[in-house]
Amino acid sequence: MSNYRAADQSFVRGTNIASILRYIHEQAPISRARLAALTGLNKSTVSSLVEELLERGLIHETGRDSPGQGRPATLLEINPAAGCILGIELGVDYVRAALVDLSGQILWRQSTDSDPSHPQEQIIRQALELVDAGKVTSNERSLPLLGLGAALPGMVDVQSGMLAFSPNLQWRDTPLARIFHEHTGVPVFVDNDANAGAMGEHVFGLARQTRNFIFVVAGVGIGGGLFLNGELYRGAGGYAGEIGHTHVSSDSSRLCRCGSRGCWENSGNQYALIERVRARLDVGRRSLIPRLCAEQNLPLGLNVIAQAAAQGDQEALSALHDTGEAIGQGIANLINIFNPELIVLGGAMIIVGEYLLPAILETVKEKSLPDICRQTQIQLSGFGVEAVVIGAAALVVEAILSNPTAIAAAKDARFDINRRARIK
Repeated sequence: MSNYRAADQSFVRGTNIASILRYIHEQAPISRARLAALTGLNKSTVSSLVEELLERGLIHETGRDSPGQGRPATLLEINPAAGCILGIELGVDYVRAALVDLSGQILWRQSTDSDPSHPQEQIIRQALELVDAGKVTSNERSLPLLGLGAALPGMVDVQSGMLAFSPNLQWRDTPLARIFHEHTGVPVFVDNDANAGAMGEHVFGLARQTRNFIFVVAGVGIGGGLFLNGELYRGAGGYAGEIGHTHVSSDSSRLCRCGSRGCWENSGNQYALIERVRARLDVGRRSLIPRLCAEQNLPLGLNVIAQAAAQGDQEALSALHDTGEAIGQGIANLINIFNPELIVLGGAMIIVGEYLLPAILETVKEKSLPDICRQTQIQLSGFGVEAVVIGAAALVVEAILSNPTAIAAAKDARFDINRRARIK
Protein backbone atom coordinates (compact mmCIF):
# COMPACT_ATOMS: atom_id res chain seq x y z
CA MET A 1 0.00 0.00 0.00
CA SER A 2 2.82 2.43 0.85
CA ASN A 3 4.35 1.90 -2.60
CA TYR A 4 1.07 2.89 -4.24
CA ARG A 5 0.85 5.94 -2.00
CA ALA A 6 4.39 6.98 -2.92
CA ALA A 7 3.62 6.54 -6.60
CA ASP A 8 0.45 8.61 -6.27
CA GLN A 9 2.34 11.38 -4.50
CA SER A 10 5.04 11.35 -7.15
CA PHE A 11 2.42 11.58 -9.91
CA VAL A 12 0.63 14.48 -8.23
CA ARG A 13 3.88 16.34 -7.67
CA GLY A 14 4.89 15.79 -11.29
CA THR A 15 1.52 17.09 -12.48
CA ASN A 16 1.76 20.14 -10.25
CA ILE A 17 5.29 21.06 -11.24
CA ALA A 18 4.32 20.76 -14.91
CA SER A 19 1.40 23.09 -14.27
CA ILE A 20 3.68 25.61 -12.55
CA LEU A 21 6.21 25.53 -15.41
CA ARG A 22 3.53 25.94 -18.06
CA TYR A 23 2.02 28.97 -16.32
CA ILE A 24 5.49 30.51 -16.07
CA HIS A 25 6.02 29.86 -19.77
CA GLU A 26 2.67 31.33 -20.78
CA GLN A 27 2.40 34.29 -18.39
CA ALA A 28 5.93 35.29 -17.42
CA PRO A 29 7.06 37.33 -15.68
CA ILE A 30 4.91 35.98 -12.88
CA SER A 31 5.08 35.89 -9.09
CA ARG A 32 4.75 32.92 -6.73
CA ALA A 33 1.58 34.42 -5.31
CA ARG A 34 0.04 34.63 -8.77
CA LEU A 35 1.01 31.01 -9.44
CA ALA A 36 -0.73 29.97 -6.24
CA ALA A 37 -3.87 31.79 -7.33
CA LEU A 38 -3.84 30.25 -10.80
CA THR A 39 -3.13 26.66 -9.72
CA GLY A 40 -5.13 26.58 -6.48
CA LEU A 41 -2.07 25.22 -4.66
CA ASN A 42 -1.06 26.61 -1.30
CA LYS A 43 1.86 29.00 -1.19
CA SER A 44 4.26 26.60 0.52
CA THR A 45 3.66 23.95 -2.16
CA VAL A 46 4.19 26.52 -4.91
CA SER A 47 7.42 27.70 -3.24
CA SER A 48 8.69 24.11 -3.05
CA LEU A 49 7.91 23.42 -6.71
CA VAL A 50 9.45 26.72 -7.80
CA GLU A 51 12.63 25.90 -5.88
CA GLU A 52 12.87 22.58 -7.69
CA LEU A 53 12.51 24.29 -11.07
CA LEU A 54 15.16 26.82 -10.03
CA GLU A 55 17.52 24.01 -9.04
CA ARG A 56 16.96 22.29 -12.37
CA GLY A 57 17.83 25.55 -14.11
CA LEU A 58 14.58 25.65 -16.08
CA ILE A 59 13.48 29.00 -14.64
CA HIS A 60 15.15 31.99 -13.06
CA GLU A 61 14.16 35.03 -11.03
CA THR A 62 13.90 38.34 -12.83
CA GLY A 63 13.03 41.68 -11.27
CA ARG A 64 10.37 42.56 -8.75
CA ASP A 65 6.70 43.48 -8.96
CA SER A 66 5.32 46.29 -6.79
CA PRO A 67 1.56 46.40 -7.43
CA GLY A 68 0.73 48.17 -4.20
CA GLN A 69 1.65 48.30 -0.55
CA GLY A 70 3.76 45.58 0.98
CA ARG A 71 6.90 43.74 0.06
CA PRO A 72 7.59 43.56 -3.71
CA ALA A 73 7.17 40.09 -5.22
CA THR A 74 10.04 38.40 -7.02
CA LEU A 75 9.08 37.49 -10.58
CA LEU A 76 9.83 34.27 -12.44
CA GLU A 77 10.38 33.40 -16.08
CA ILE A 78 11.78 30.60 -18.26
CA ASN A 79 15.57 30.51 -18.14
CA PRO A 80 16.93 30.84 -21.70
CA ALA A 81 20.31 29.57 -20.47
CA ALA A 82 18.79 26.24 -19.41
CA GLY A 83 19.72 24.80 -22.78
CA CYS A 84 18.84 24.80 -26.43
CA ILE A 85 16.94 22.70 -28.95
CA LEU A 86 17.63 21.87 -32.58
CA GLY A 87 14.79 22.01 -35.06
CA ILE A 88 15.16 20.34 -38.44
CA GLU A 89 12.75 20.71 -41.35
CA LEU A 90 13.05 18.33 -44.30
CA GLY A 91 11.22 20.14 -47.08
CA VAL A 92 10.64 18.84 -50.58
CA ASP A 93 13.43 20.95 -52.10
CA TYR A 94 15.29 22.24 -49.05
CA VAL A 95 16.54 21.32 -45.60
CA ARG A 96 16.31 23.95 -42.87
CA ALA A 97 17.71 23.99 -39.34
CA ALA A 98 17.39 26.32 -36.35
CA LEU A 99 18.81 26.35 -32.85
CA VAL A 100 16.44 27.93 -30.32
CA ASP A 101 16.44 28.44 -26.58
CA LEU A 102 13.57 27.53 -24.27
CA SER A 103 11.91 30.89 -24.81
CA GLY A 104 11.82 30.39 -28.58
CA GLN A 105 14.59 32.83 -29.50
CA ILE A 106 16.53 31.72 -32.56
CA LEU A 107 20.24 31.46 -31.75
CA TRP A 108 21.36 30.12 -35.12
CA ARG A 109 19.76 29.21 -38.44
CA GLN A 110 20.87 27.68 -41.69
CA SER A 111 19.28 26.14 -44.77
CA THR A 112 20.39 24.38 -47.90
CA ASP A 113 18.70 23.44 -51.15
CA SER A 114 17.94 19.79 -51.79
CA ASP A 115 16.66 17.84 -54.77
CA PRO A 116 13.82 15.36 -54.22
CA SER A 117 15.15 13.28 -57.10
CA HIS A 118 18.35 12.62 -55.14
CA PRO A 119 18.68 9.46 -53.02
CA GLN A 120 17.09 9.62 -49.59
CA GLU A 121 20.48 8.97 -47.95
CA GLN A 122 21.96 12.07 -49.59
CA ILE A 123 19.20 14.35 -48.31
CA ILE A 124 19.42 12.89 -44.81
CA ARG A 125 23.18 13.44 -44.93
CA GLN A 126 22.52 17.12 -45.70
CA ALA A 127 20.27 17.29 -42.64
CA LEU A 128 22.91 15.67 -40.42
CA GLU A 129 25.48 18.20 -41.63
CA LEU A 130 23.16 20.99 -40.48
CA VAL A 131 22.72 19.19 -37.17
CA ASP A 132 26.49 19.17 -36.71
CA ALA A 133 26.69 22.89 -37.52
CA GLY A 134 23.98 23.61 -34.96
CA LYS A 135 25.80 21.58 -32.32
CA VAL A 136 28.91 23.71 -32.89
CA THR A 137 26.90 26.83 -32.00
CA SER A 138 25.44 25.05 -28.96
CA ASN A 139 28.94 24.21 -27.73
CA GLU A 140 30.26 27.70 -28.44
CA ARG A 141 27.49 29.18 -26.30
CA SER A 142 28.03 26.55 -23.57
CA LEU A 143 24.38 25.56 -23.83
CA PRO A 144 23.46 21.89 -23.40
CA LEU A 145 21.52 20.43 -26.30
CA LEU A 146 18.26 19.27 -24.73
CA GLY A 147 16.79 17.51 -27.73
CA LEU A 148 16.06 17.56 -31.44
CA GLY A 149 12.75 17.96 -33.22
CA ALA A 150 12.33 17.01 -36.87
CA ALA A 151 9.41 17.83 -39.17
CA LEU A 152 8.60 16.88 -42.75
CA PRO A 153 5.58 16.50 -45.04
CA GLY A 154 3.95 13.12 -44.70
CA MET A 155 2.43 10.59 -42.33
CA VAL A 156 4.53 10.07 -39.20
CA ASP A 157 4.20 7.52 -36.41
CA VAL A 158 5.12 9.88 -33.58
CA GLN A 159 5.52 7.07 -31.05
CA SER A 160 8.39 5.47 -32.97
CA GLY A 161 9.53 8.51 -34.94
CA MET A 162 9.02 6.58 -38.17
CA LEU A 163 7.96 8.30 -41.39
CA ALA A 164 5.31 5.98 -42.84
CA PHE A 165 4.86 7.74 -46.18
CA SER A 166 5.52 11.14 -47.73
CA PRO A 167 3.73 11.61 -51.07
CA ASN A 168 5.78 14.67 -52.00
CA LEU A 169 9.15 13.15 -51.06
CA GLN A 170 8.15 9.63 -52.08
CA TRP A 171 9.78 8.23 -48.91
CA ARG A 172 8.41 5.22 -47.06
CA ASP A 173 9.18 3.56 -43.72
CA THR A 174 12.08 5.84 -42.80
CA PRO A 175 13.28 5.58 -39.14
CA LEU A 176 14.13 9.24 -38.74
CA ALA A 177 14.10 9.32 -34.93
CA ARG A 178 16.60 6.47 -34.76
CA ILE A 179 18.83 8.10 -37.39
CA PHE A 180 18.94 11.47 -35.61
CA HIS A 181 19.29 9.93 -32.15
CA GLU A 182 22.21 7.75 -33.17
CA HIS A 183 23.90 10.84 -34.60
CA THR A 184 23.30 13.16 -31.64
CA GLY A 185 22.63 11.02 -28.57
CA VAL A 186 19.79 13.33 -27.49
CA PRO A 187 16.03 12.67 -27.37
CA VAL A 188 14.40 13.06 -30.77
CA PHE A 189 10.81 13.90 -31.66
CA VAL A 190 9.54 13.57 -35.23
CA ASP A 191 6.22 14.84 -36.55
CA ASN A 192 4.36 15.94 -39.64
CA ASP A 193 5.29 19.48 -40.74
CA ALA A 194 1.79 20.86 -40.18
CA ASN A 195 1.56 19.36 -36.68
CA ALA A 196 4.96 20.83 -35.86
CA GLY A 197 3.87 24.22 -37.18
CA ALA A 198 0.76 24.06 -35.00
CA MET A 199 2.88 23.22 -31.97
CA GLY A 200 5.18 26.15 -32.73
CA GLU A 201 2.23 28.55 -32.82
CA HIS A 202 0.88 27.07 -29.58
CA VAL A 203 4.19 27.18 -27.68
CA PHE A 204 5.74 30.34 -29.10
CA GLY A 205 3.42 32.07 -31.56
CA LEU A 206 -0.01 33.46 -32.36
CA ALA A 207 -1.98 30.66 -30.68
CA ARG A 208 -0.45 30.59 -27.18
CA GLN A 209 -3.82 31.28 -25.58
CA THR A 210 -5.98 29.53 -28.19
CA ARG A 211 -7.57 26.13 -27.61
CA ASN A 212 -9.04 25.56 -31.08
CA PHE A 213 -7.02 26.51 -34.13
CA ILE A 214 -5.66 25.06 -37.36
CA PHE A 215 -2.19 25.60 -38.76
CA VAL A 216 -2.26 25.36 -42.56
CA VAL A 217 1.14 24.78 -44.15
CA ALA A 218 1.16 25.57 -47.88
CA GLY A 219 4.10 25.02 -50.17
CA VAL A 220 4.68 22.11 -52.50
CA GLY A 221 1.77 20.48 -50.66
CA ILE A 222 -0.91 21.58 -48.22
CA GLY A 223 -1.22 20.10 -44.75
CA GLY A 224 -3.10 20.89 -41.57
CA GLY A 225 -2.17 20.79 -37.92
CA LEU A 226 -5.45 20.42 -36.04
CA PHE A 227 -5.18 21.84 -32.51
CA LEU A 228 -8.56 21.05 -30.95
CA ASN A 229 -9.73 21.39 -27.34
CA GLY A 230 -6.25 22.36 -26.19
CA GLU A 231 -4.21 19.62 -27.86
CA LEU A 232 -3.13 18.27 -31.23
CA TYR A 233 -5.74 16.02 -32.78
CA ARG A 234 -4.02 13.05 -34.43
CA GLY A 235 -6.88 10.72 -35.35
CA ALA A 236 -7.19 6.98 -34.86
CA GLY A 237 -3.88 6.09 -36.51
CA GLY A 238 -2.04 9.35 -35.84
CA TYR A 239 -2.31 10.61 -39.41
CA ALA A 240 -5.05 13.26 -39.15
CA GLY A 241 -4.52 16.54 -40.95
CA GLU A 242 -3.87 15.43 -44.55
CA ILE A 243 -6.18 18.22 -45.67
CA GLY A 244 -4.35 18.79 -48.94
CA HIS A 245 -5.72 15.48 -50.17
CA THR A 246 -9.36 16.37 -49.59
CA HIS A 247 -11.21 16.70 -52.90
CA VAL A 248 -12.31 20.21 -53.86
CA SER A 249 -12.44 19.82 -57.64
CA SER A 250 -13.91 17.47 -60.22
CA ASP A 251 -11.02 18.34 -62.53
CA SER A 252 -9.39 15.01 -63.39
CA SER A 253 -6.69 16.38 -65.67
CA ARG A 254 -3.96 16.56 -63.04
CA LEU A 255 -2.73 13.59 -61.04
CA CYS A 256 -1.76 14.42 -57.45
CA ARG A 257 1.43 12.94 -56.03
CA CYS A 258 -0.74 10.84 -53.73
CA GLY A 259 -2.09 9.08 -56.82
CA SER A 260 -5.56 10.66 -56.75
CA ARG A 261 -7.12 13.53 -58.68
CA GLY A 262 -8.97 16.68 -57.63
CA CYS A 263 -6.92 17.17 -54.43
CA TRP A 264 -7.01 20.62 -52.84
CA GLU A 265 -3.24 21.02 -52.89
CA ASN A 266 -3.20 20.60 -56.69
CA SER A 267 -5.07 23.90 -57.03
CA GLY A 268 -3.63 25.77 -54.04
CA ASN A 269 0.06 24.90 -53.79
CA GLN A 270 3.09 26.80 -55.10
CA TYR A 271 3.20 24.77 -58.32
CA ALA A 272 -0.40 25.78 -59.09
CA LEU A 273 0.55 29.45 -58.63
CA ILE A 274 3.60 29.09 -60.87
CA GLU A 275 1.49 27.35 -63.54
CA ARG A 276 -1.05 30.17 -63.45
CA VAL A 277 1.72 32.72 -64.00
CA ARG A 278 3.33 30.65 -66.76
CA ALA A 279 -0.01 30.26 -68.56
CA ARG A 280 -0.37 34.04 -68.64
CA LEU A 281 3.15 34.51 -69.98
CA ASP A 282 2.66 31.80 -72.62
CA VAL A 283 -0.16 33.76 -74.26
CA GLY A 284 1.95 36.93 -74.42
CA ARG A 285 0.65 38.87 -71.42
CA ARG A 286 2.90 41.83 -70.56
CA SER A 287 4.72 41.26 -67.27
CA LEU A 288 7.86 42.20 -65.36
CA ILE A 289 8.49 38.55 -64.52
CA PRO A 290 10.62 37.52 -67.56
CA ARG A 291 12.92 40.51 -67.00
CA LEU A 292 13.23 39.80 -63.25
CA CYS A 293 14.09 36.15 -63.97
CA ALA A 294 16.71 37.15 -66.56
CA GLU A 295 18.33 39.88 -64.44
CA GLN A 296 18.71 37.61 -61.42
CA ASN A 297 19.29 34.38 -63.34
CA LEU A 298 16.41 32.80 -61.43
CA PRO A 299 13.76 30.31 -62.51
CA LEU A 300 10.12 31.27 -62.24
CA GLY A 301 9.32 30.81 -58.55
CA LEU A 302 7.79 32.37 -55.47
CA ASN A 303 10.53 34.96 -54.92
CA VAL A 304 10.24 36.38 -58.43
CA ILE A 305 6.44 36.39 -58.27
CA ALA A 306 6.62 38.25 -54.94
CA GLN A 307 8.98 40.83 -56.43
CA ALA A 308 6.71 41.37 -59.42
CA ALA A 309 3.63 41.70 -57.20
CA ALA A 310 5.41 44.26 -55.02
CA GLN A 311 5.96 46.35 -58.17
CA GLY A 312 2.29 46.12 -59.11
CA ASP A 313 2.63 43.57 -61.90
CA GLN A 314 -0.95 42.77 -62.89
CA GLU A 315 -0.27 39.25 -64.17
CA ALA A 316 1.44 38.28 -60.93
CA LEU A 317 -1.36 39.85 -58.88
CA SER A 318 -4.02 38.13 -60.98
CA ALA A 319 -2.40 34.70 -60.56
CA LEU A 320 -2.04 35.32 -56.83
CA HIS A 321 -5.71 36.27 -56.59
CA ASP A 322 -6.78 33.05 -58.33
CA THR A 323 -4.52 30.99 -56.07
CA GLY A 324 -5.86 32.78 -53.00
CA GLU A 325 -9.37 31.83 -54.09
CA ALA A 326 -8.31 28.19 -54.37
CA ILE A 327 -6.75 28.25 -50.91
CA GLY A 328 -9.78 30.05 -49.50
CA GLN A 329 -12.11 27.36 -50.82
CA GLY A 330 -10.34 24.71 -48.76
CA ILE A 331 -10.12 26.93 -45.70
CA ALA A 332 -13.87 27.59 -45.90
CA ASN A 333 -14.40 23.85 -45.65
CA LEU A 334 -12.15 23.67 -42.59
CA ILE A 335 -14.09 26.48 -40.93
CA ASN A 336 -17.43 24.79 -41.60
CA ILE A 337 -16.18 21.45 -40.25
CA PHE A 338 -14.12 22.49 -37.21
CA ASN A 339 -15.39 25.95 -36.16
CA PRO A 340 -11.89 27.09 -35.10
CA GLU A 341 -11.08 30.34 -33.33
CA LEU A 342 -8.02 30.89 -35.49
CA ILE A 343 -6.41 29.67 -38.69
CA VAL A 344 -2.69 30.37 -39.10
CA LEU A 345 -1.10 30.18 -42.54
CA GLY A 346 2.54 29.17 -42.89
CA GLY A 347 4.92 27.35 -45.21
CA ALA A 348 6.79 28.44 -48.33
CA MET A 349 3.70 30.22 -49.74
CA ILE A 350 3.93 32.79 -46.97
CA ILE A 351 6.52 34.51 -49.18
CA VAL A 352 3.52 35.74 -51.17
CA GLY A 353 1.10 35.55 -48.25
CA GLU A 354 0.19 39.23 -48.15
CA TYR A 355 -1.00 39.03 -51.78
CA LEU A 356 -2.92 35.78 -51.24
CA LEU A 357 -4.71 36.86 -48.07
CA PRO A 358 -7.30 39.29 -49.53
CA ALA A 359 -8.65 36.64 -51.94
CA ILE A 360 -8.53 34.01 -49.19
CA LEU A 361 -10.63 36.18 -46.88
CA GLU A 362 -13.05 37.08 -49.67
CA THR A 363 -13.57 33.44 -50.64
CA VAL A 364 -13.91 32.25 -47.05
CA LYS A 365 -16.58 34.88 -46.42
CA GLU A 366 -18.44 33.75 -49.53
CA LYS A 367 -18.21 29.99 -49.04
CA SER A 368 -18.34 29.38 -45.28
CA LEU A 369 -21.40 29.66 -43.08
CA PRO A 370 -21.64 33.28 -41.84
CA ASP A 371 -22.29 32.46 -38.18
CA ILE A 372 -19.22 30.20 -38.08
CA CYS A 373 -17.04 32.42 -40.25
CA ARG A 374 -17.48 35.38 -37.91
CA GLN A 375 -15.89 33.38 -35.09
CA THR A 376 -12.67 32.65 -36.99
CA GLN A 377 -9.62 34.84 -37.50
CA ILE A 378 -7.21 34.07 -40.36
CA GLN A 379 -3.63 35.26 -39.95
CA LEU A 380 -0.20 34.74 -41.49
CA SER A 381 2.34 33.14 -39.17
CA GLY A 382 4.69 35.63 -37.57
CA PHE A 383 7.54 33.16 -38.09
CA GLY A 384 7.40 33.43 -41.88
CA VAL A 385 9.03 30.56 -43.75
CA GLU A 386 10.60 29.38 -40.47
CA ALA A 387 7.27 28.44 -38.87
CA VAL A 388 7.77 24.70 -39.35
CA VAL A 389 11.41 24.52 -38.23
CA ILE A 390 10.56 26.52 -35.10
CA GLY A 391 7.64 24.16 -34.64
CA ALA A 392 10.03 21.21 -34.82
CA ALA A 393 11.96 22.69 -31.91
CA ALA A 394 8.68 23.37 -30.11
CA LEU A 395 7.97 19.62 -30.10
CA VAL A 396 10.84 19.24 -27.63
CA VAL A 397 9.87 22.31 -25.60
CA GLU A 398 6.30 21.02 -25.26
CA ALA A 399 7.64 17.69 -23.99
CA ILE A 400 9.70 19.52 -21.34
CA LEU A 401 6.73 21.66 -20.31
CA SER A 402 4.61 18.53 -19.97
CA ASN A 403 7.14 16.67 -17.84
CA PRO A 404 9.86 18.92 -16.38
CA THR A 405 10.88 16.36 -13.74
CA ALA A 406 12.25 14.19 -16.55
CA ILE A 407 15.04 16.64 -17.25
CA ALA A 408 18.07 16.75 -14.99
CA ALA A 409 19.65 19.97 -13.85
CA ALA A 410 20.81 22.17 -16.71
CA LYS A 411 24.40 21.02 -16.27
CA ASP A 412 23.31 17.60 -17.60
CA ALA A 413 21.95 17.89 -21.13
CA ARG A 414 20.33 14.46 -21.27
CA PHE A 415 16.76 13.81 -20.28
CA ASP A 416 14.14 11.13 -20.73
CA ILE A 417 10.69 12.59 -21.22
CA ASN A 418 8.70 9.52 -22.08
CA ARG A 419 8.84 6.40 -24.19
CA ARG A 420 8.93 8.43 -27.38
CA ALA A 421 12.32 9.80 -26.29
CA ARG A 422 13.76 6.34 -25.58
CA ILE A 423 15.07 5.63 -29.03
CA LYS A 424 16.74 2.24 -29.11
